[in-house]
Amino acid sequence: MSNPDYISHGDLDIAAPLYRLLAEDICPGTGVEPDHFWSELEGIIKDFAPRIATHLAKRDELQQQIDNWHNANQSFDAAAYKTHLQSIGYLQPDPAPFSVLTSNVDPEIATIAGAQLVVPLDNARFVLNAANARWGSLYDALYGTDALPETDGATRAGGYNPVRGERVVSYCREFLDKHFPLVSGSHADATAYRCIDGALQVSLGDVQSALADPTQFKGYNGDSAAPDNVLLSKNNLHADLCFDANHPIGKTDAAHLCDIILESAITTIMDCEDSVASVDVDDKVMVYKNWLGLMTGKLAHTFEKGGRQVDRVLAADRQYTTGTGDSLTLPGRSVLLVRNVGTQLSIDAVKLAGAPVPETLIDAMVTSLCAKHDLLNSGEFSNSRSGSVYIVKPKMHGPDEVSLATELFDRVEKALSIDANALKMGIMDEERRTTVNLKACINAARERVVFINTGFLDRTGDDIHTCMEAGPMLPKAEIKQAKWLMAYEDNNVDCGLACGLQDHAQIGKGMWAMPDEMAAMLDTKIQHLQQGGNTAWVPSPTAATLHATHYFDINVRDRQNELKSRVAASVDDIITIPLLPADRSLTAEEIQLELDNNCQGILGYVARWVGQGIGCSKVLDINNVALMEDCATLRISSQHIANWLHHSVISEAQVVETMQRLAIYVDDQNKGDPDYSPMASDFDQSITFQASLDLAIKGRAQPNGYTEFILYERRQQAKAAG
Repeated sequence: MSNPDYISHGDLDIAAPLYRLLAEDICPGTGVEPDHFWSELEGIIKDFAPRIATHLAKRDELQQQIDNWHNANQSFDAAAYKTHLQSIGYLQPDPAPFSVLTSNVDPEIATIAGAQLVVPLDNARFVLNAANARWGSLYDALYGTDALPETDGATRAGGYNPVRGERVVSYCREFLDKHFPLVSGSHADATAYRCIDGALQVSLGDVQSALADPTQFKGYNGDSAAPDNVLLSKNNLHADLCFDANHPIGKTDAAHLCDIILESAITTIMDCEDSVASVDVDDKVMVYKNWLGLMTGKLAHTFEKGGRQVDRVLAADRQYTTGTGDSLTLPGRSVLLVRNVGTQLSIDAVKLAGAPVPETLIDAMVTSLCAKHDLLNSGEFSNSRSGSVYIVKPKMHGPDEVSLATELFDRVEKALSIDANALKMGIMDEERRTTVNLKACINAARERVVFINTGFLDRTGDDIHTCMEAGPMLPKAEIKQAKWLMAYEDNNVDCGLACGLQDHAQIGKGMWAMPDEMAAMLDTKIQHLQQGGNTAWVPSPTAATLHATHYFDINVRDRQNELKSRVAASVDDIITIPLLPADRSLTAEEIQLELDNNCQGILGYVARWVGQGIGCSKVLDINNVALMEDCATLRISSQHIANWLHHSVISEAQVVETMQRLAIYVDDQNKGDPDYSPMASDFDQSITFQASLDLAIKGRAQPNGYTEFILYERRQQAKAAG
């Protein structure tokens, strides 16, 4: 780890690289002088750091009270347990009915349902790919993944396979017939598309047809009699039909259709948190530089691909001519949100009285000042056309912590001369105390909230940690089917709709973690729309394009209206603990298989995070299936091991043996990676292995089961060791 020089300003010591970044790159053009920025940040740190400490202490106090209750009540009584949670203030009364007051929200968040990406902000290439994933080729997504079967000669390997190409074309014509049907005939028989008298005319040989719903035609490019593009729309999403008689695909098509470009990743969360390995000022500067580049529109990245240099920049907006001859401009990029770190973390990029300060306070000020460039429309591109900055706040425990975040946003707005309530808030429903008090949490940010979501991994990790003393937990696969989890997913939607989030905010669903399993995603992820989510996380731009087809299938707003009349999920179900039944004995084989799975998952991810500084990547699981992993994976796996250790389902010696055996396996899985450092050659000296072991053995002692305290320390060691 680098040991940067510090520059003093008032009572703050600021790492020189961060100080220079503010002075030279971020402040110019914002109307905020560096001296003013640091003075305001100092005041914020002095006011908010002690309050953050009080909230963190409250978490520990509540945890101790819950632990004490479980230890005193080995015979579990659900009603008595709920009464205890109420008596200690863990479970609070719901507020009186209300509707959120969030205003100036971009339609991508308020009214357009669609896929969402989450991308590590320290990787410029990934960041640009995600920002530009607003539009994606359906032809490419189908051809290059397992979304279509490789049967009957339709293989993907090698050069272009016309058999597979024809299967893609057939699928896409069916897609058009399903979502943009003609008055008569099929798109499969189309020989030409023309824009005649403001309407779309489709030739089927000598027969002319038209869209059954003429309003679905939105515009075109090129010659109206032989357009290069035809723009169609359904459920607030667009499909761009591309025509080119000289294209390798277009020249074989009767209508010269060569691709369908779908509006795909409507929004993207640029992440400073779970998917980045950012542990010092050098890491933070890289994160902030990339966010600044997005907000100014200047971010660019050059890399080599296929033996040639590729220069990547932000995509321009898309221009069309409407049927009436007017100009139509559509955004070329995702609307971007930024996820700050949680309140539990501190970093020495800024020090007060020689001590690191809460990282979330620095994030709030720096990411907001970067976004002021966008608010001032000083860049080439616009992110928010409504004058908002979208900040996702993770790891908040209950409404009091949301209230503190609301106060912080108000203070940042005043410090940086940003309009009141321009800083919008995403509330991640990933902590148990937030789930059971979700309406109160939303109410605490009712003028700012633009996002709530669910996430199995973090939420389950917190559930296990909170209920650690209750007894041994079910195996992870069975927890996914437990009563509390089903109620949790429903409760998020029920609360969001009851609080008026419809037309104001996103109600999000979790990640599809298998980026190479697109056929399975197409079969199952439509459930997130059926559950009422108007956005859901996907692991790649390609996955966003395929998931976009679900939003053409289902009008989520209509589905949400149907769900408003159902009986709301019960908090009694949510606080049901996923315990292993007392009368059930796991076999030695079942126990070892579960432990193997947990240990391998930890080792595989920690090898990237600690060993290589990669916070999010495809990691092979124990069955060699690639999973898109971030810190949430470690939280659930380490807490599950900690729970079974605590209740003597497994032993520490068994954990060590399993870790060592699986380290050999993980080393073999990564033998083709030149940047990988093997663990099994010296377990005692392998920082990666020791970090993995710490997460398992010391998991019960980690506040709220968080992994970052161990990860930060070990990553800093790895950087220092070179």
